[in-house]
Amino acid sequence: MATVGTLVFCTDCGNLLDRSPGVNKLVCELCGAETADNSQKTTTTTSRPSAFPSALRLRHSAVQTLGADELQTEAKINQKCPECGREEMWFYTLQLRSADEGATVFYRCECGHRFNTNN
Repeated sequence: MATVGTLVFCTDCGNLLDRSPGVNKLVCELCGAETADNSQKTTTTTSRPSAFPSALRLRHSAVQTLGADELQTEAKINQKCPECGREEMWFYTLQLRSADEGATVFYRCECGHRFNTNN
């Protein structure tokens, strides 16, 4: 019997031996060799995150976070407001219907008028 960590190999043929719970004797399925199982049953390891560098972990530090006040969800468009006649309006889109249909565009004017269109 040869052990590498918690793996046990047959010394006669090199086959990996299966452990049965509660049985202290190992039998090789290939050559039939028998041996007592006195190897270590568990291995505990510890490591630091820096021991395994990854591109994802390096990118994590480059991620910027924005607060709700910094996040702009609307864009300006040159469209005349039907209520007050102002030439610029704000808009945003949402996919409210099924994916094979167009998005719904929501418009907002500085005067407070709001409307939407389905594309």
